[in-house]
Order: sequence, then structure tokens, then C-alpha cells
Amino acid sequence: MYRWCLGTVVIVALGLAGCQPGPLDDAAWPQERPLGERLSAYRPPAQPSEARTDDAAEELADPTGELTLRQAMALAVMRNPKLRAFGWDVRRAEAQSLQAGLWSNPELEVEFENFAGSGPFSRTDSLETTVSLAQTFPLGGDIARRREVARYQSRLAGWDYESARLEVLTDVTQRYIAVLAAQRRIEVAREAMQLAEQVQTTTKKRIDAGAAPPIEAARASVPVATSQVALKRAERQLQAARKQLALTWASREPTFTGLAGSLDELQPPPAADRLVSLINQNPSVARWATEISARRAEARLAEAEAVPDLTGRLGYKHDGADEAGALVVGISLPLPIFDRRQGDILAARLGAASASQRQREAELRLESMLSEAYARLANAHDEATALRDIAIPPATEAFTVTRRAFEKGDLTFLDVLDAERTLVELRTQYLDALAAYHEAAADIEGLVGQPLDQLTTAPGTTSTETKE
Repeated sequence: MYRWCLGTVVIVALGLAGCQPGPLDDAAWPQERPLGERLSAYRPPAQPSEARTDDAAEELADPTGELTLRQAMALAVMRNPKLRAFGWDVRRAEAQSLQAGLWSNPELEVEFENFAGSGPFSRTDSLETTVSLAQTFPLGGDIARRREVARYQSRLAGWDYESARLEVLTDVTQRYIAVLAAQRRIEVAREAMQLAEQVQTTTKKRIDAGAAPPIEAARASVPVATSQVALKRAERQLQAARKQLALTWASREPTFTGLAGSLDELQPPPAADRLVSLINQNPSVARWATEISARRAEARLAEAEAVPDLTGRLGYKHDGADEAGALVVGISLPLPIFDRRQGDILAARLGAASASQRQREAELRLESMLSEAYARLANAHDEATALRDIAIPPATEAFTVTRRAFEKGDLTFLDVLDAERTLVELRTQYLDALAAYHEAAADIEGLVGQPLDQLTTAPGTTSTETKE
């Protein structure tokens, strides 16, 4: 009888151990936004290796040759340490969701009575042994509610991951643009130096012919020297920009030779109201629907915890004096007289109300950021278009005509110097406008989570490169 009862206790314990949740699915990961959705982003394994946790991130080797924007984005979303850290946060939240669904462990109790005393209890003849198993049963559905809250928390971690993914894509795009602009500034600096050298050569010929005073040789050397300084500065800026780009995929030194993109391709900005309608795609806004649900789940958990948990006890008692035994059954139930989770329930409900307002605040903040980025985009587009189509062509022609007139002696050195300075400034201003346009476009794409070339329907326009 004793062995039978003890076996029953063990079977009950094993049965409770079998009522545990199975492995988690990938419900914590939200659907990717359209921006970069075709790129394979890093997702950690559910069970990390003890040796390394980033083997998958090293599948893509450092790039060589010309680098496209798509290649840079693919490298960044696979190898960027920030994004990988957020990926591990999702896995950690999933593990916490698993833990939240577990039952509390049963308690095994062994009790010895009536021995090592006096009189008839001085020996072990009257020893009473009780072996029992106690288990707490949540009557309010606490386990299901706890796991529900944990699942929402894991989904919030998924939204944080998606937000980080868009930030990485925006960052690598803007650094790619910075390298393109730095490459272009070297070209502009070389063109400016060539123009200055042409003027210097013409001035020297005029001095040799006696058509100009020798002092103009010194004046003509100044633009050459300043253009050389500008060229060296542009080369150093390119080196720094290349390294900044490589750092987005955790490479300390750039191994690519150059970039394949171009800054000259512009497309008209899409309608502002269409962009505003896409704000809800941003994870910073989309996450609040999950946040509100999580707060409501916390309220349901607090209500479930307000229901007292029943603790049942089953055991077997053996009396050594009579060599007899009997079952022992007991229950305990807390009396909810003082603590009925009133504060937790109220706090969770207030948290849901607060989350609703924070959702609205996030929408307004994103709309403000979008408005500012859109203004930069439109201004840069108009400026670049005007400089390209209206200002630079006549400035180029004016410099050519002025230099020819200077060669003939019809104009002074100051005239040709002014025409040269104007042309160089316009070309630099045009480059700055192009860079500002593409940087603003990258900001907008990160805010709405969608490439702008999917929103522009104007015929005959193309983007620098499709951001799949």
C-alpha cells in the first residue's frame, strides 16, 4: 500500500510536468515593411551556439569591386551589430514567453514524527512518516494570462527589431549617398583645378607676350593653390565616408573600389498627403496597437491574479507503531480580504489609456518629421533642377566666352576670375542640392517604410537605385 501511494504521488508529479507549453513559433516577428523586404535580414537561431552566435551574419563576405546600393543594404541588414542585437532581444523575449507559460513546480514534503524523544518515543518504534506532494492550481487562469502578456511583449520586441531594421537601411543609404557625394566633390575639385590651370596658362602667355603685367602671374596662382587644397580636402572626406559606410556592416576597412550609383537622377516628390497616409507603416506607430493590447492583457492578468490560487496536498502517512498507513489530503486557499490586486488592475487600465495617447503622440511626431523631410526634399529637388537646367549652362558658356575674350585682351583677369568662381560655386551648389535631395529621400523612406520610387507615377523618371 505504501509503495502504491508513493507511486501515485510520482505519477501525479510527472503528469503536471507534461502539461507544459511546447516550443514557440515566430509570431513575435512582424511583417517587414516594403523598404528592403526582399533583403534577407539577420535573425538569430532559436537555440544559440555556445561557441558563436553570429555565424549566419558572416555568410556575406566583404565586398570587392564596385558596390551597388542594394549590396550595401544587404550587407548591413545581415551584419550590422545593432540590428543583430535587436534580433537577440526578440529571441530573449520569446524565451521569456516560454517561461511565463510554465506551471509552478510541485513541492515534495517528507515529514518524520514521534522519534528521538522520551518514553515510548525515545526510539523509532513509534515513528510516523508522511510523504506528500503539494501543487498550486491557479483558479483564475493566471498561466494563460501571463503567457498572453509575455507574447505581447515579444511582439513589441519584434516591432523594435523592425524599427532598427529601417534605421539601418536609412543609415546605410545616407552613408552610401555621402560616399557618392564625396566622389563627386573630387571630380568638381579637379574640374575647378583644371579651370584655374587653364586661366593660369593663358595669363602666362599674355605676360610673355607683354599684354599683361607680371603681377597677374601671382594672382593667377591663387585659384590654383586653393583648388589643390580643396582637392586634398575632398580626398580625405572620401576616405572618411568610405570607412563610415563600411562600418554599417561591421567592417573596419572598406574593401570595395567604388560605388556604382549616381546622384544626378531625380524624380519629382510624391504627393505629401500620400506620404502622410503611410505613417502607420512606421514601426514606431504600428507598435502602439500591440502596446495597447499588451496593457489590456496586463489588466486581465491582474484580474486573474486577484482570484486566490488553490494549493492541493496529497500524501501517505505511515505509523510505525501499528504498522498501518493512510492517505493524507489537504487544501489551502488564501482569503482575498486585503489584497485583491486593486492597484495592479487600476494601473494596467490606466496604462492602456496612456498608451492610446502615446500612439497619437507618435503619429503627430512622425508627421512632423515627415513634413520637415518633405520640405527638404522638395526644396532640394527644385534647387537642383534649377541649377542644372537654368543656372549652370549659361555660367559654363559665360566662362568660355570670358576666357576667350581674356586671351584676346578684351577683358581683364578679374573678369575671367569672377566667371570661373561663379561656375565652380554653381557646380558645388548643385552637388550639395543633389546630396540633400537623396538624403531627404532616404529619411522619408525610413519614415514611411517604403521606397519613393513605388510612390512616384510620373513617366520618364527613375530613382538612383531601386531599394527592394
